[in-house]
Amino acid sequence: MIKVLFVCLGNICRSPMAEGMLKKMVNDHGLESKIHIESRATSTWEKGNPPHPGTRKILERIGADYKGKVSTQITETDFHEFDYIIGMDHENIKYLNTHAGIHSNKIYLLRDIDSNTKDQIIPDPYFSGEHEKTFLLLEEPLKLWLEKLKNE
Repeated sequence: MIKVLFVCLGNICRSPMAEGMLKKMVNDHGLESKIHIESRATSTWEKGNPPHPGTRKILERIGADYKGKVSTQITETDFHEFDYIIGMDHENIKYLNTHAGIHSNKIYLLRDIDSNTKDQIIPDPYFSGEHEKTFLLLEEPLKLWLEKLKNE
C-alpha cells in the first residue's frame, strides 16, 4: 500500500483539505486498498481541533468525509511509515527537511508535481479566508498526484 501524508502549519485548512480531496478521488477510482492518505501539522497550535469551517464547507460540498479528523503534529514515526510527505509551502518543506533525517527523499512540495507550477506554494487561507482559492489550487496537482500513485 502506498502511504501519502499531507502537511501544513496547523493541519486545519490546507492539509486536511488535500487529504479529503485526494481520499475522495481515490475512493471514486476504487483505489482505497492501494492508497492510504492522512495529514499532519508542523506545529501544535491547533492540536486536537477539527478542520477549519472553511475547509469543512468545501469537503462537505464535494462529498469528502472528514469525520473524526483532528489536527495532529507530524512525528518521527510518520517519516518512517509514509512513502510521500507532501508540504504546502516552503516553510513546511524547511521544517520537514529539518526533521526527516534519512527520509528527506520522501518530501515534496505539493505543486512540484507539475513542471508549470514548480516551486509554487498553496497559500494558507487561515487569515485570508480564501478556502475556495485553496480548493482551486489543489484540484489539478491532486489529479496529477493520483495519476502518479495509480501508476506505481
